[in-house]
Amino acid sequence: MRRSSTFARQVLLVRVGRQNGTDLSPATDVVPEPRHADRPLRRYRLGRPGVAEVAAVAPVSPALAPSLPAEESPVGAVPLLPGERTVQRRMKFALVNACTLASLVLGINAIFVAMHGEVRIAALLLIACVAFDGLDGLLARRLGVASPFGAQMDSLADMCSFGLAAPVVVYASLAGEAPTPAAAVAAALVAACAAIRLARFNVSPKDGRFFCGVPTTMAAAVLALGVALGLQLPATVQVAGVALLAFTMVSSFPYAKLARLVKLPPWVWLVPVTGALIDVRLTFALVVVGYLVSGPLLWLHQRRAA
Repeated sequence: MRRSSTFARQVLLVRVGRQNGTDLSPATDVVPEPRHADRPLRRYRLGRPGVAEVAAVAPVSPALAPSLPAEESPVGAVPLLPGERTVQRRMKFALVNACTLASLVLGINAIFVAMHGEVRIAALLLIACVAFDGLDGLLARRLGVASPFGAQMDSLADMCSFGLAAPVVVYASLAGEAPTPAAAVAAALVAACAAIRLARFNVSPKDGRFFCGVPTTMAAAVLALGVALGLQLPATVQVAGVALLAFTMVSSFPYAKLARLVKLPPWVWLVPVTGALIDVRLTFALVVVGYLVSGPLLWLHQRRAA
């Protein structure tokens, strides 16, 4: 019994020494005393005095302590509103998220209205979605309550309003004019490209000057205005235009942001305003085509400048 306990103690000392970076092998560092006939076997002594006692009572280093699995590690709750949590800031935060939810609710109702055949009313609801989507971002920056939670809420609301409601409204507007399979494919392309666009935007670095591809908000605004104005175009052209607009959302072409467009000289805006007074449908179509073409032109200009 005494031999077995001595062997177990020896193994324990070797393991502790290895964990602390010391090689305590029995052949070198553990030296047993010679056994005499007139006395029982004594405890082993180490060649390095003091190591056994220190290793036996010293606490295990945190680096060597066993860590909990990831799913068992305690995780604190992340606050929805970072920073000072005053009543005033909470009210501002609630106002911003109310605009985001309003955009989502309007998008859902646009789907319901389009299902009953009122496509122009549904298109107007989509335009209201675009307005609230721009308002929540503007208020978040002005009121100083921008947060990761708000960004995720905005992305989910955009997918509902612009990735789902807009394709449904377009499909309802093409019903009876374009072949059903073609209209369904075009609407599905809008939904798929909107999802890809939003996911890419969430993980990509932001550029203050240009969008990488047409944003989902602008694409939905173009589709909604086209339905609301009732463009008199052949069904084939409408389907092709919807598919082209979907692909521009996932393209790598740079498109100017609205803030840069607003800073253009006043005489540049005089042309579309005058054209809208003459023929609003034709002017809208020309402005949309011009904006879509500006992306490839800017891309070619950047390639040549590089």
